[in-house]
Amino acid sequence: AVVSTQSTGDCPDLSVWGGIAAPGLGGMSTVADVGGVPNLIPRPKVDKEYSLPTIAELCGIPGATVIGPSAVASVKVGKNAELVNNFKVGRENRSWYTRVTDETNDTYLCEKYPHDSFGLLGNLYLSQGLPSPVIKVSARIRTGHRNFITTMNEGLSADFGENTVAVGGVFMLKEGKTKCHVMPGFSCTPIRSDDDVNRWLRFYLMSAPLIHTSVFVSRDPGLDLRLEHSHCFSEHGDGGHYHFDTTPDTVWYEGYFSLAERIMRIDAPEVTHQIGRD
Repeated sequence: AVVSTQSTGDCPDLSVWGGIAAPGLGGMSTVADVGGVPNLIPRPKVDKEYSLPTIAELCGIPGATVIGPSAVASVKVGKNAELVNNFKVGRENRSWYTRVTDETNDTYLCEKYPHDSFGLLGNLYLSQGLPSPVIKVSARIRTGHRNFITTMNEGLSADFGENTVAVGGVFMLKEGKTKCHVMPGFSCTPIRSDDDVNRWLRFYLMSAPLIHTSVFVSRDPGLDLRLEHSHCFSEHGDGGHYHFDTTPDTVWYEGYFSLAERIMRIDAPEVTHQIGRD
């Protein structure tokens, strides 16, 4: 992107800026990769449900603020869907989920998610939610073929090489439109390729303003990590899994990010693959 700025400084109050469950991203910052895509593909393992308070305990942050993308706990909501975890353990739940409401007419809805667990897979950023220095990135006008997060992650990979850098944070699409997907009901047949994944998913154009929670990692140090994952929500009904913007001449992103002090790998699937990780 051009007309972009990057700076470090104090974090704005994210609870006001973007409806996040805590004001900041500071304190014991941890990226947790939980479960994984092999719990969804080729066949869903619907018994894989994860408690946010338990994940926080495992990470050594009992009262953590937990943000990041995952699948919903399908046994709780009655179907598969996209989830934005936005949760302060023991205090506040500001999570949202997006589900396909009518698979025949291809309609969807983003609404509040009242549960403290998720299913199948999750890429989470945990912290004490404290105000702290952050990396602010503002970008307008996309000239390349990479999305906002991939552009930053490729820069990290180029700069840090064999060292792994993990980042979590939030960003807003302030102007423009994006292509997102929403998972429909679980596939009746095994999904065995990326083409199968794309035929199964439902893709939509969604409009600003959209708030995203995002986790990205510059390289996998051998833990079978998902390198990028971002989900969005809004109060106007749009939400889902972020792919890229479709309005390069007018797009405007603003985001606040923090480096993780550590990476936790929790319940990694015994049998893995690289399908469906876009």
